[in-house]
Amino acid sequence: MRAVFFRLIGVVTLMLAAAGLVGWLAGPLPGVLAASVVALSVIGQDTAAQLRLLAWLKWPQLDNVPVMRGVWAEVFYRTARQFRLWETRLAREEDKLRRFIEALQASPNGVILMDASDQIDWCNDTAAAHFGLDPQRDLRQHAVHLIRNPEFFGYMGAKRFDEPLLMRRNGARGSLLLSVQVISYGDGKKLLLSRDVTQVERTEAMRRDFVANVSHEIKTPLTVIAGFVESLRGLDFSAEERERILGLMQEQSDRMRHLVEDLLTLAHLEGDPHQPAEERLNMRQMVDRLVADARALSGGRHHIEASADGGDLRGARTELVSAFTNLVSNAVRYTPAGGDVRIAWRVTEQDYGDPVAEFSVSDSGIGIAAEHIPRLTERFYRVDRGRSRESGGTGLGLAIVKHVLLRHQAELRISSQPGLGSTFSVRFPVQRLVLPKAPAAPDAPQGDRESISA
Repeated sequence: MRAVFFRLIGVVTLMLAAAGLVGWLAGPLPGVLAASVVALSVIGQDTAAQLRLLAWLKWPQLDNVPVMRGVWAEVFYRTARQFRLWETRLAREEDKLRRFIEALQASPNGVILMDASDQIDWCNDTAAAHFGLDPQRDLRQHAVHLIRNPEFFGYMGAKRFDEPLLMRRNGARGSLLLSVQVISYGDGKKLLLSRDVTQVERTEAMRRDFVANVSHEIKTPLTVIAGFVESLRGLDFSAEERERILGLMQEQSDRMRHLVEDLLTLAHLEGDPHQPAEERLNMRQMVDRLVADARALSGGRHHIEASADGGDLRGARTELVSAFTNLVSNAVRYTPAGGDVRIAWRVTEQDYGDPVAEFSVSDSGIGIAAEHIPRLTERFYRVDRGRSRESGGTGLGLAIVKHVLLRHQAELRISSQPGLGSTFSVRFPVQRLVLPKAPAAPDAPQGDRESISA
């Protein structure tokens, strides 16, 4: 402001001086003309500076600010500085917006921004995958027209968004169950959040099936025991009949005990995140123990063979004994009398030279159809429910085997055909194999050592 005031004083002084000097020399009229020339010159300079400022403001380039003098130099300087401040603020806000969008893109939930007319302003990639949208092509399109689902149409039409909507969609990875929640904000705008709850539904279904299966498995022996207890209280039995009933009650109580033990084992395997304490297992002794257990379970009704080629295994003894015992007991239970059961532990080399450790149990039993094999390790899954209960199985043995092998980085392979028996093979990684050390080479004769040193 001071510079503008001094410039005005300078212009007025120059006009008066020009008018006075010319008027003294040539008269009043030439003096007025001289003052007018000075005024027009100043106005022309200001007009040219204004036009230059307007031209620069149309396409401002901060690295090429026009060079001016006097007040106009200050005007250009302050204008350029303000532009720089605006650019800095704009870059800061754009960076905030970019990070906010990146955060929304990284969200596992779908996000759709809609205006007051329910038209899509923006959506992240997760929402696009949930609803089959194109984040670029479908902008400014009505959400109901793109998400063609009767439940969603009714949800948006009712405008009651207190509770989320569960809706099914067919996606690239199959059928999805989505939880959709709409939140109103601003001037009629809406935020749509979608979450894939397919796995939650599956887990809940597994939980319900698990509870139902456990209840069913326990209900039968409890009913039997309760019926026998009631009979023993109300009726008189001979010693032989009483002994037979007590034997059946003992059998049913043993069945419940085995079921509870397997449930506790499975719960421990599924819920323990820590790796078990490992030790070196002598597999020859392990196979001998499994053979003895198999013969005790068979009672002489099967022909049982075994072989162990050598090499030990590193792992958790209790867990591996449980897994191997389940495989052997299944082979004995599902093989008719007179059949063969073979237990084998072998270490071989693959084509590329690394050793492979494999534990296998083969039988000549009833076999398993191909459609059942992928589901054998599910809890309580049985190919033949009646036969499984008759043989004393709980339906949890192979589920325990699966979790034990997962904790030991091992792979279960099942080969079976109906009527031709089954083979269950467990392959362990080479890191868990402990091979016997090769004997040291005998010392060279003294003469040889001398010749080498020479």
